[in-house]
Amino acid sequence: MKIRNRLNPSNPCFSFEFFPPKTPEGTSNLLKTLEDLAPLEPGFVSVTYGAGGSTRDKTLELVARIKRETGIEAMAHITCVGHTRDELRELLSRLADAKIENVLALRGDPPQGQTTYEPVEGGFHYASELVRFIREEDFNFCVGGACYPEGHVETASRDEDLRRLKEKVDAGLDFVITQLFFDNAFYFDFVERARRIGINVPIVPGIMPITNFEQVQRFTRLCGATVPMRLGLQMERVKDQPEAVVQLGVAHATVQCMELLSRGVPGIHFYTLNKSPATRMIVSALRARS
Repeated sequence: MKIRNRLNPSNPCFSFEFFPPKTPEGTSNLLKTLEDLAPLEPGFVSVTYGAGGSTRDKTLELVARIKRETGIEAMAHITCVGHTRDELRELLSRLADAKIENVLALRGDPPQGQTTYEPVEGGFHYASELVRFIREEDFNFCVGGACYPEGHVETASRDEDLRRLKEKVDAGLDFVITQLFFDNAFYFDFVERARRIGINVPIVPGIMPITNFEQVQRFTRLCGATVPMRLGLQMERVKDQPEAVVQLGVAHATVQCMELLSRGVPGIHFYTLNKSPATRMIVSALRARS
Protein backbone atom coordinates (compact mmCIF):
# COMPACT_ATOMS: atom_id res chain seq x y z
CA MET A 1 0.00 0.00 0.00
CA LYS A 2 1.46 3.33 -1.07
CA ILE A 3 1.06 5.95 1.64
CA ARG A 4 0.22 8.64 -0.90
CA ASN A 5 -3.05 6.79 -1.49
CA ARG A 6 -3.96 7.06 2.21
CA LEU A 7 -3.50 10.83 2.42
CA ASN A 8 -6.95 12.23 1.73
CA PRO A 9 -8.47 15.35 3.35
CA SER A 10 -11.94 13.81 3.06
CA ASN A 11 -10.77 10.78 5.05
CA PRO A 12 -7.55 11.74 6.89
CA CYS A 13 -5.46 9.01 8.45
CA PHE A 14 -3.49 8.91 11.69
CA SER A 15 0.06 7.60 11.67
CA PHE A 16 2.71 6.99 14.31
CA GLU A 17 6.49 7.27 14.45
CA PHE A 18 8.77 4.94 16.43
CA PHE A 19 12.50 4.51 16.87
CA PRO A 20 14.36 1.16 16.98
CA PRO A 21 14.87 0.09 20.63
CA LYS A 22 18.38 -0.68 21.83
CA THR A 23 17.50 -3.79 23.86
CA PRO A 24 15.30 -6.91 23.50
CA GLU A 25 13.19 -5.56 26.36
CA GLY A 26 12.75 -2.30 24.46
CA THR A 27 11.64 -4.23 21.38
CA SER A 28 9.08 -6.14 23.45
CA ASN A 29 7.78 -2.87 24.88
CA LEU A 30 7.53 -1.36 21.40
CA LEU A 31 5.55 -4.31 20.08
CA LYS A 32 3.22 -3.90 23.08
CA THR A 33 2.84 -0.23 22.19
CA LEU A 34 1.96 -1.22 18.63
CA GLU A 35 -0.57 -3.70 19.98
CA ASP A 36 -2.15 -0.90 22.04
CA LEU A 37 -2.33 1.41 19.03
CA ALA A 38 -3.53 -1.16 16.48
CA PRO A 39 -7.25 -0.74 17.39
CA LEU A 40 -6.91 2.90 16.29
CA GLU A 41 -6.33 1.58 12.75
CA PRO A 42 -3.28 3.68 11.86
CA GLY A 43 -2.83 4.52 8.20
CA PHE A 44 0.86 3.66 8.60
CA VAL A 45 3.74 3.72 11.05
CA SER A 46 7.29 4.88 10.46
CA VAL A 47 10.59 3.76 11.98
CA THR A 48 13.46 6.20 12.38
CA TYR A 49 17.10 5.77 11.46
CA GLY A 50 19.81 6.52 14.03
CA ALA A 51 22.44 9.19 13.57
CA GLY A 52 25.13 8.08 11.17
CA GLY A 53 23.04 5.11 10.10
CA SER A 54 23.64 3.52 13.50
CA THR A 55 20.32 1.66 13.50
CA ARG A 56 20.22 0.75 9.81
CA ASP A 57 19.76 -2.99 10.28
CA LYS A 58 17.40 -2.54 13.22
CA THR A 59 15.26 -0.16 11.19
CA LEU A 60 15.03 -2.60 8.32
CA GLU A 61 14.27 -5.55 10.61
CA LEU A 62 11.64 -3.62 12.54
CA VAL A 63 9.70 -2.29 9.53
CA ALA A 64 9.69 -5.76 7.99
CA ARG A 65 8.53 -7.31 11.26
CA ILE A 66 5.79 -4.73 11.80
CA LYS A 67 4.39 -5.25 8.32
CA ARG A 68 4.71 -9.03 8.52
CA GLU A 69 3.34 -9.56 12.04
CA THR A 70 0.78 -6.76 12.42
CA GLY A 71 -0.39 -6.06 8.90
CA ILE A 72 0.13 -2.33 9.52
CA GLU A 73 1.84 -0.51 6.66
CA ALA A 74 5.37 0.41 7.76
CA MET A 75 7.67 3.08 6.34
CA ALA A 76 11.44 3.04 6.78
CA HIS A 77 13.43 6.23 7.32
CA ILE A 78 16.62 6.41 5.25
CA THR A 79 19.37 8.99 5.67
CA CYS A 80 22.38 10.05 3.66
CA VAL A 81 24.65 10.17 6.70
CA GLY A 82 27.64 7.86 6.53
CA HIS A 83 26.54 6.06 3.38
CA THR A 84 27.86 5.85 -0.15
CA ARG A 85 25.58 5.49 -3.15
CA ASP A 86 26.40 1.77 -3.33
CA GLU A 87 25.46 1.26 0.33
CA LEU A 88 22.19 3.11 -0.13
CA ARG A 89 21.41 1.08 -3.24
CA GLU A 90 21.96 -2.12 -1.26
CA LEU A 91 19.74 -0.90 1.59
CA LEU A 92 16.95 0.09 -0.78
CA SER A 93 17.18 -3.30 -2.47
CA ARG A 94 16.84 -5.06 0.89
CA LEU A 95 13.77 -2.98 1.70
CA ALA A 96 12.23 -3.82 -1.66
CA ASP A 97 12.97 -7.52 -1.10
CA ALA A 98 11.19 -7.26 2.28
CA LYS A 99 8.08 -5.94 0.45
CA ILE A 100 8.40 -2.49 2.02
CA GLU A 101 6.71 0.00 -0.29
CA ASN A 102 7.32 3.33 1.47
CA VAL A 103 10.46 5.19 2.55
CA LEU A 104 11.14 8.57 4.14
CA ALA A 105 14.21 10.07 2.48
CA LEU A 106 16.23 12.36 4.77
CA ARG A 107 19.66 13.95 4.85
CA GLY A 108 19.96 13.05 8.53
CA ASP A 109 21.71 14.58 11.52
CA PRO A 110 25.50 14.60 11.91
CA PRO A 111 26.90 11.63 13.84
CA GLN A 112 27.42 12.10 17.57
CA GLY A 113 30.39 14.34 18.27
CA GLN A 114 30.09 16.25 14.98
CA THR A 115 28.46 19.66 14.76
CA THR A 116 28.16 19.92 10.98
CA TYR A 117 27.13 17.44 8.32
CA GLU A 118 29.81 16.16 5.97
CA PRO A 119 29.01 13.45 3.41
CA VAL A 120 31.31 10.48 3.04
CA GLU A 121 33.16 10.14 -0.24
CA GLY A 122 30.65 8.87 -2.76
CA GLY A 123 27.71 10.01 -0.62
CA PHE A 124 25.10 12.74 -0.86
CA HIS A 125 25.08 16.29 0.47
CA TYR A 126 21.31 16.78 0.39
CA ALA A 127 18.10 14.82 0.77
CA SER A 128 17.08 15.99 -2.72
CA GLU A 129 20.01 13.99 -4.13
CA LEU A 130 18.82 10.89 -2.28
CA VAL A 131 15.28 11.33 -3.60
CA ARG A 132 16.56 11.75 -7.15
CA PHE A 133 18.78 8.68 -6.72
CA ILE A 134 15.80 6.55 -5.64
CA ARG A 135 13.86 7.65 -8.72
CA GLU A 136 16.77 7.21 -11.14
CA GLU A 137 17.48 3.72 -9.80
CA ASP A 138 13.88 2.91 -10.66
CA PHE A 139 12.84 1.65 -7.23
CA ASN A 140 9.07 1.48 -6.96
CA PHE A 141 8.80 3.19 -3.56
CA CYS A 142 6.37 5.82 -2.45
CA VAL A 143 8.83 8.44 -1.18
CA GLY A 144 8.16 10.90 1.62
CA GLY A 145 10.32 13.71 2.95
CA ALA A 146 10.60 16.13 5.85
CA CYS A 147 9.67 19.80 6.02
CA TYR A 148 10.00 22.50 8.64
CA PRO A 149 7.14 24.98 9.26
CA GLU A 150 9.43 27.19 11.36
CA GLY A 151 12.44 26.66 9.10
CA HIS A 152 15.33 24.21 9.43
CA VAL A 153 17.82 25.23 12.11
CA GLU A 154 20.68 25.20 9.56
CA THR A 155 19.09 27.47 6.96
CA ALA A 156 19.44 31.24 6.88
CA SER A 157 15.75 31.96 6.30
CA ARG A 158 12.37 30.27 5.93
CA ASP A 159 12.29 31.27 2.27
CA GLU A 160 15.59 29.51 1.64
CA ASP A 161 14.32 26.45 3.50
CA LEU A 162 11.20 26.44 1.35
CA ARG A 163 13.28 26.59 -1.82
CA ARG A 164 15.21 23.54 -0.59
CA LEU A 165 11.90 21.75 -0.06
CA LYS A 166 10.83 22.61 -3.61
CA GLU A 167 14.04 20.97 -4.86
CA LYS A 168 13.19 17.79 -2.93
CA VAL A 169 9.63 17.72 -4.22
CA ASP A 170 10.78 18.31 -7.79
CA ALA A 171 13.25 15.44 -7.37
CA GLY A 172 10.33 13.05 -6.81
CA LEU A 173 8.68 13.26 -3.37
CA ASP A 174 5.11 11.98 -3.07
CA PHE A 175 4.35 13.71 0.26
CA VAL A 176 6.05 15.47 3.16
CA ILE A 177 5.71 15.30 6.95
CA THR A 178 6.41 18.36 9.07
CA GLN A 179 8.74 18.72 11.99
CA LEU A 180 6.84 18.96 15.27
CA PHE A 181 5.15 22.28 16.08
CA PHE A 182 2.94 23.52 18.89
CA ASP A 183 1.29 26.50 17.19
CA ASN A 184 -0.91 25.69 14.20
CA ALA A 185 -0.37 29.16 12.76
CA PHE A 186 3.11 28.06 11.69
CA TYR A 187 1.64 25.09 9.79
CA PHE A 188 -1.09 27.02 7.99
CA ASP A 189 1.30 29.80 6.98
CA PHE A 190 3.82 27.22 5.78
CA VAL A 191 1.26 25.40 3.62
CA GLU A 192 0.11 28.67 2.08
CA ARG A 193 3.68 29.68 1.21
CA ALA A 194 4.46 26.20 -0.12
CA ARG A 195 1.43 26.19 -2.42
CA ARG A 196 2.36 29.66 -3.65
CA ILE A 197 5.70 28.41 -5.04
CA GLY A 198 4.24 25.27 -6.60
CA ILE A 199 4.65 22.61 -3.88
CA ASN A 200 1.46 20.62 -4.36
CA VAL A 201 2.14 17.30 -2.61
CA PRO A 202 0.27 16.45 0.63
CA ILE A 203 1.78 18.19 3.67
CA VAL A 204 1.13 16.06 6.76
CA PRO A 205 1.38 17.87 10.12
CA GLY A 206 3.63 16.20 12.69
CA ILE A 207 2.38 16.41 16.28
CA MET A 208 4.25 15.47 19.45
CA PRO A 209 2.15 15.36 22.64
CA ILE A 210 4.12 16.90 25.50
CA THR A 211 4.53 14.30 28.24
CA ASN A 212 7.73 15.50 29.92
CA PHE A 213 8.67 19.14 30.62
CA GLU A 214 12.46 18.74 30.40
CA GLN A 215 12.18 16.56 27.32
CA VAL A 216 10.16 19.09 25.35
CA GLN A 217 12.64 21.81 26.27
CA ARG A 218 15.46 19.67 24.89
CA PHE A 219 13.59 18.85 21.67
CA THR A 220 12.64 22.45 20.97
CA ARG A 221 16.25 23.56 21.44
CA LEU A 222 17.42 20.94 18.94
CA CYS A 223 14.83 21.50 16.23
CA GLY A 224 13.98 25.17 16.69
CA ALA A 225 10.28 24.66 17.37
CA THR A 226 8.50 27.39 19.34
CA VAL A 227 6.42 26.72 22.44
CA PRO A 228 3.60 29.31 22.63
CA MET A 229 4.02 31.62 25.62
CA ARG A 230 0.74 30.62 27.25
CA LEU A 231 1.52 26.90 26.94
CA GLY A 232 5.03 27.48 28.26
CA LEU A 233 3.72 29.30 31.32
CA GLN A 234 1.17 26.56 31.97
CA MET A 235 3.90 23.92 31.68
CA GLU A 236 6.15 25.86 34.03
CA ARG A 237 3.43 25.86 36.70
CA VAL A 238 2.97 22.07 36.62
CA LYS A 239 6.48 20.91 35.67
CA ASP A 240 6.91 19.05 38.97
CA GLN A 241 3.59 17.20 38.57
CA PRO A 242 4.13 14.49 35.92
CA GLU A 243 0.45 13.60 35.57
CA ALA A 244 -0.55 17.24 35.19
CA VAL A 245 2.13 17.71 32.49
CA VAL A 246 0.69 14.78 30.51
CA GLN A 247 -2.88 16.04 30.91
CA LEU A 248 -1.90 19.49 29.70
CA GLY A 249 0.15 18.10 26.83
CA VAL A 250 -2.66 15.80 25.69
CA ALA A 251 -5.23 18.60 25.94
CA HIS A 252 -3.09 20.98 23.89
CA ALA A 253 -2.32 18.39 21.19
CA THR A 254 -6.00 17.38 20.99
CA VAL A 255 -7.06 20.99 20.38
CA GLN A 256 -4.30 21.31 17.78
CA CYS A 257 -5.51 18.21 15.97
CA MET A 258 -9.16 19.26 16.06
CA GLU A 259 -8.32 22.52 14.31
CA LEU A 260 -6.03 20.83 11.80
CA LEU A 261 -8.69 18.28 10.89
CA SER A 262 -11.38 20.96 10.62
CA ARG A 263 -9.24 22.76 8.06
CA GLY A 264 -8.67 19.74 5.83
CA VAL A 265 -5.28 18.21 6.55
CA PRO A 266 -4.62 14.91 4.72
CA GLY A 267 -3.56 13.12 7.91
CA ILE A 268 -1.76 13.62 11.23
CA HIS A 269 1.57 12.02 12.10
CA PHE A 270 2.26 11.49 15.80
CA TYR A 271 5.76 11.44 17.26
CA THR A 272 5.12 8.81 19.94
CA LEU A 273 8.60 8.39 21.52
CA ASN A 274 7.69 4.67 21.58
CA LYS A 275 4.88 5.23 24.09
CA SER A 276 1.17 4.78 23.46
CA PRO A 277 -0.95 6.34 26.25
CA ALA A 278 -0.85 10.02 25.20
CA THR A 279 -1.34 9.30 21.51
CA ARG A 280 -4.09 6.79 22.26
CA MET A 281 -5.96 9.34 24.36
CA ILE A 282 -5.71 11.99 21.63
CA VAL A 283 -6.81 9.77 18.75
CA SER A 284 -9.63 8.23 20.80
CA ALA A 285 -10.90 11.72 21.63
CA LEU A 286 -10.72 12.78 17.98
CA ARG A 287 -12.54 9.66 16.83
CA ALA A 288 -15.25 10.17 19.47
CA ARG A 289 -15.82 13.75 18.29
CA SER A 290 -16.06 12.71 14.65
